[in-house]
Order: sequence, then structure tokens, then C-alpha cells
Amino acid sequence: MLKNYLLVALRNFWRNKVFALINILGLAIGISAALVIFLIVDYDFSFDHFEKDRDRIYRVGSDFTSGGHTARWGDVSAPMPAAMQKEMTGIELVAPFRTWDETKVTIPYPDANRPTVLKKQKDQVYADDRYFSLIHYDWLAGSPATSLRQPYQVVLTEKNAHLFFPGLSYQDIVGRSIVFNDSIRATVTGIVKDIAHNTDFNFGTFFSRATLETSRLKPQGWDSWGNTNSADQVFLRLSPGTTTQQVIPQLNHLLKKHRTPDPDNHSSILCNLQPLSDLHFDSLYGAFDNSRMAHKPTLYGLLAVAAFLLLLACINFINLTTAQASQRAKEIGIRKTLGGQRSQLILQFLSETFLLTLIATLLSIVIAPLLLKVFADFIPPDLHFSLTGQPQIILFLLALIVLVGLLSGCYPALVMSAYRPIQVLKNQSWSNTGKSRSAWLRKSLTVSQFVIAQVFIIATMLVGKQISYALNKDLGFKKEAILYFHTRYNGPKTKRVLLMDKLKAIPGITMISLATDPPSNNNEWSSTMKYNDGKKQIVQDVQIKEADTTYLRLFGFHLLSGANITQSDTTNSLLINENFAHILGFTDPRQAVDKQIDWGRKVRVAGVVADFHPKSLHDPIGPVAIANGTADAISFNIALQPQNTDGTAWTTSINSIQKAFRSVYPEDDFDYEFVDDTIAKFYTAEKNTSRLLFWATGLAIFISCLGLLGLAIYITNQRTKEIGIRKVIGATVTQIVVLISNDFMKLIALAILIAMPIAWWGSNKWLENFVYRTTLSWWVFAVSGLLLVLFALITLSIQTIRAAAANPVNGLRAD
Repeated sequence: MLKNYLLVALRNFWRNKVFALINILGLAIGISAALVIFLIVDYDFSFDHFEKDRDRIYRVGSDFTSGGHTARWGDVSAPMPAAMQKEMTGIELVAPFRTWDETKVTIPYPDANRPTVLKKQKDQVYADDRYFSLIHYDWLAGSPATSLRQPYQVVLTEKNAHLFFPGLSYQDIVGRSIVFNDSIRATVTGIVKDIAHNTDFNFGTFFSRATLETSRLKPQGWDSWGNTNSADQVFLRLSPGTTTQQVIPQLNHLLKKHRTPDPDNHSSILCNLQPLSDLHFDSLYGAFDNSRMAHKPTLYGLLAVAAFLLLLACINFINLTTAQASQRAKEIGIRKTLGGQRSQLILQFLSETFLLTLIATLLSIVIAPLLLKVFADFIPPDLHFSLTGQPQIILFLLALIVLVGLLSGCYPALVMSAYRPIQVLKNQSWSNTGKSRSAWLRKSLTVSQFVIAQVFIIATMLVGKQISYALNKDLGFKKEAILYFHTRYNGPKTKRVLLMDKLKAIPGITMISLATDPPSNNNEWSSTMKYNDGKKQIVQDVQIKEADTTYLRLFGFHLLSGANITQSDTTNSLLINENFAHILGFTDPRQAVDKQIDWGRKVRVAGVVADFHPKSLHDPIGPVAIANGTADAISFNIALQPQNTDGTAWTTSINSIQKAFRSVYPEDDFDYEFVDDTIAKFYTAEKNTSRLLFWATGLAIFISCLGLLGLAIYITNQRTKEIGIRKVIGATVTQIVVLISNDFMKLIALAILIAMPIAWWGSNKWLENFVYRTTLSWWVFAVSGLLLVLFALITLSIQTIRAAAANPVNGLRAD
């Protein structure tokens, strides 16, 4: 029986090769896109599932509220973990650690006179045994109880152990020395196995936290409850039975006790708990400094894209199969006359559908790796496609075959198996007129296809418009032709002075400023500032940037009142932004000048600058202060002369800057970046979304047009005699093309009308992610509609012009 079904299916495919090819190609594209999206979504949702107590693990975050806006940061002040351990209940474990920037590593092995030097080592963290109680590692050497107890101890992962000490056994590595940044000599006391699962805890080098607490390395503000740093992380494992509702009030009581906030403050800070399951996704609190974050709405959007592409392919199959149903009416009538049961016919038609789906799935396995290459810079580097190593892929494909087979095949099978033998000829004749009972369904499905395609087109245009708006918006400072680079954090100040002198001698440089960071980047340094207006004390968490006096002129800030900060070795004056001035209660920026702000010491407000964007347009502008003094300033910001006509001026200047840098820091790499490129990176997720939408839109249009082409072929074949008669009595090719295309274009117009409000609603929801956003211009909808009409006309013209131009004699001779 099954063999007979397969033979009939293959003969039917061969007899209708064009329609079979359209169905297979549409299904293959939909399935391959769904497969790639499954790989991405499965990868991101599998993060940190290896922790058995993950439902009890939380990160402590800080919620800063000011002026009605709340900023959420995934860090707390450095003294807080010790207080948690002593004063709170219901907590099984408090695990603090501090992430660290790129580091130069020197290994005096195998020759101390010629040590191995490894630059830009990442994924380093200061931790202790509590970290290894939180995250499970298999120990290959050493012990979690003692390996990070003393200062200047270090634990390595298996990967870093092989990198730093190739050829040595784990036991031989223990006891060896490593020098970090030419200043910290640590002894290897343990080696742990790399975590084999997907995780954000991908650290490779673990310094003892006691190392950080030595006086020489202790960061600025380490003992202050008013300072926070994005590198300081604290995780809690709650005791069994303890809820977050029991712990969060204790955290805030602890914070209130040590910070002693004024109840009349214009700002407040509260602690919150972020579940471990949200760590990989929650952009509000952020991830670790070097961690890649996923975006749940984007992942759900990807799933929706996969569902829509599969739906489009299924609609194609239903449309083309029901349109061809009349051609198989005689076959169905004869089978029923000979005793065939309806269930047998349904099984036959479903077997044909499943065979087509199986062929399409095999083709999608070939297409999927190609799609992965197309999205190589969007997909995580360790995500791969392997049927043998990823059994979940096989299960997914099997489920997809069943789902798509049933979704595509059930309705056509039910329709075709319902024919009554005695009415076959009557129904077939009625179907040939294009007025069959299933015509309404084909029209509805065709409209649905183009509604989806139209929504994709509008979404693609709108995302691109928002990205263009973000990149071209006036951010309140100059960003063009300015590059910056960092010097070593713990390097001597004399070297920075020497480098500054060398850079000033380069003719291609307009201005140079030494600061902690450019005005807008991913680094965050905030601190608590206080102001007493004589009636109440205002306490505010403020984003800080330290800079020299050139900073204001180089970036072109608009000074609203007062004067620039003055040069000083110690911080004694500030420039504050307009937002901060309003928080302090000043309606006129001139009122803030010369006021004294308490920042652990009294500092004077030298002036007020117009608001600028220190972050992306996702976030509102908060209070910012630019402090004089360059104790922590390691960023050289350089404004270049305008580019010359042959485009070589900047290259020459950058080469000269690199030469000067290497003369002062011969062992360090020169890494620079343009400020506008840094700002563009804020919108990497949106760019990836735009690129993904572009491809999804292309695939949606292609699948929809495939179906439209198939229907056009079917309709023109059915109307061959009509076309021939019309040509004989004088109809032109243009008139016939318009006649045939007219019904289709009505469906396209209806699809556009339906898609417009859907796209408008979805676009508004997406734009809510941005505090500052572009407008929903009417021309986006108009152009998208014209594009869809154009694609449909091109597709229809392929067949309609060919049919209209055919010899009418051949059409009149057709049976």
C-alpha cells in the first residue's frame, strides 16, 4: 500500500514538475530559515542551565531613581558584600567578585631571561572560594578552599593553563609565577576544568580577591558606600525556602543604614535581585564587562519570523494543491468507483505531502550552513551546526516534518477526498471557471501571504530609519574626526605627560584632551554627590568623567553658563550638565555657577553645559559631571585635521600617533577607535535586526512571489482558450495582461490595506524601546506598498506576458 502511494506521488510530481519544484523550494526556504533560527534561540536559552541551584541564585543590582527616571545597574558598592554576610538572614552564600580589563601577561617560562609575553588577555576576575561555591568547576589541581585565600594567588582554567604553560602537567604548573601588567606577580595555586556548557561565567584567570584589597591595588572609592563600579558584582544563593520578598527589604535596610539618605532627597537608590536565568538577557542591569548578551524580544521575534516563513511556504502548498485539485478529480472519482475509501485517499494525499516535505527538509540541511555563513557576524562564534553532535536538531527536524506536513497537507487532502464520483465532471467544469468553492480560500491565503510580506517590508524600512536617526542625531557634542585610545591604567603619569608632548608635535592633530573616557561610551563611572540648598540636602548619583581643560573645546560642548574647568592636579571644580542643574533645583543655569557640591570634599560648579547623550538613545539623559583633574584619566582624545582630497591625511596622522605611542609604551599594543564608530556600536543589535529583517523580507517576498507565479501559471493554463479567442477578436497583449493581472492586483491592494495598521502598531511598540526615536513617516508606508506592488507585477508579468503573447491558434487547439 505504502509503495503504491509513493509511486503515485512520484508520478504526480513528475507530471507537474513546475508546481512540485515551487512547493519544494518554498518549503525548503521556510524550513532552513526555521532551522537556523532554532539554532540561535536554542543556544541563547541554554545559558547557565548547568547550575543545579540556579533557581536560588540571584545577582544584586542597584536601582537609581532621579527625576522620575530609574537607571538599573548590575553592581553595588564594594563594602556591601561584607555587610550582607554579617547582617542578613536567609542567605546561604554571598559571592562577590570584580571583573578586570584586558591585561598583559608575562610568563617567566621556560626561560626567565626571555619570558613569554601575551597581550590583551581577557576574562579575568578577582574572586575567592565563595565564587567557586557559587559556580561549579571540576578541580584538576589545587583546592577551592585554599587556592585563593592569600594575596597574589591565581587559579587558571584548563584552557589558560595550556596557553600559559604549554607542555607542563597540571601539578607542575602549580607553584609557577605569572606577572600581570608588569606589576603584579602571582603564583598559580590551582587549575579548574573549563565549563563545557553555555555560560556567561566564562572567566579564565582568577586572582585572589585579597590581592585587590592590598593597599597598592585598592581601587579608588573601594571603601565608600557612595561609589559603584560596573566591575563589582555580587551574587547570592538564597537558603531553601527563602523568597526574594524576604531578602530585598533586608538589602534596602542595609543600604539605608550605611548610606543614611535624606527623606527629602530628589534621588533614591534601592537594591533589587536579578534571577540567574535573566542574566544573559536583561539589558537593564547589563552583563559582565566582556559578556555577550541576548535580547529576549529579538529571540521571540526570530521565532515569529520562522513561524511566518513556514506559514508562507504552507500557504503556497495549500494554494497550489487546491488549485490543481480539479485536474485530479477524475482520478479521485475512479478510485472511489473502484471501492477506494475516503480515509485511503486522505492517506495517499498526506503521503505525497510528507514526501515533498521530506525532500524540502533534506534540501534545507544543505541550505542552513550557507545561511549560517551569511549571518556569521550576527551569530555567536561558538554556535555551530552538526547533525551528529546535536541530537536536538534531528528531533526538531522530525517535529518540523510532521508539523509542516500536517499543516500543508490536511486541508488539500480533505478537499480532494471529498469529491463525489457522480459530480466529478460537474465540479471539474465549475472549477475551471475559477469559481470553485475553494477559490475564496486561495484568495484569502494569497492575501495573507502578502500581508506578511508587506509587514516585513515596513519593519525593515522603519528599523533602518531609526538606525539612521540614531547615527545622525545631534548628541550634544562633536563626534566626527575624533579618535581615542587608552594607556595602561596603572602606568606612571610621567609617561602620559611624555606621550602628550610627543603628540602635540604631530602636524595632523588639531587638539588633544586627556580624560577618563569620551563623552559617550560603554564605560560607566558613577558616584554620589550632595548639595545643600539651605533647606534640604539633595543626594544624587552622578555619572562622572574626569578631563583636562581641552575636553570642553575638543568635543564642542555648548557652555550655557559659567566658565570652563581649570587645570589642577586635584579635583576642585566641575562642569555639570543641564539635567543635573535642574535636579539641584536651578531653573536658570546661571544659578548653579559657583555653588559648592560635596563629593567627599567640596568642589565648585564652574559651569553648566547643555545636555548631551552619554549613552545610546535607548536611555534618557541623566545627571553628568565633568571633573577637572586627570588622576584616573587614561584616554587620549585626539581631534584630527580635515581629511584631504586623496584620503591619506588621517592615515598619515594615525601612523605618527602610533609611532609616538610605541616610543613611550614599546610593549603595549596601539588600539584606537573613532568616537563615531563607538557610538555606532550602541546600535549593533538594531543593525543585526535590520539585517535579519532584510533577509526575512527577501525570503518572504520570494516565497510569496513563488506562490503567485504558481497560481498565475495555473490560471493562464486554465484560460488558454479564452486568451486565444480574445486575441482573435482583436485584444492586444497589454489588454490581456491587464485582464489576467487585475484579479491578482486587487488581492495585493487588499493585503496592503490590511498590513498597514498591523505594521503601524508593531512599529510603535518597537520604537518604545527608544527614549529618543524617529517618526512614523507616511512615506515609509507608501514606498513599502509600491515596492510590494512592483514585486507582484514583475512576478505576474513573467507568466502573463508569455501567455498573452502566445499564438492564439495553439490555445484554440488545446483540449
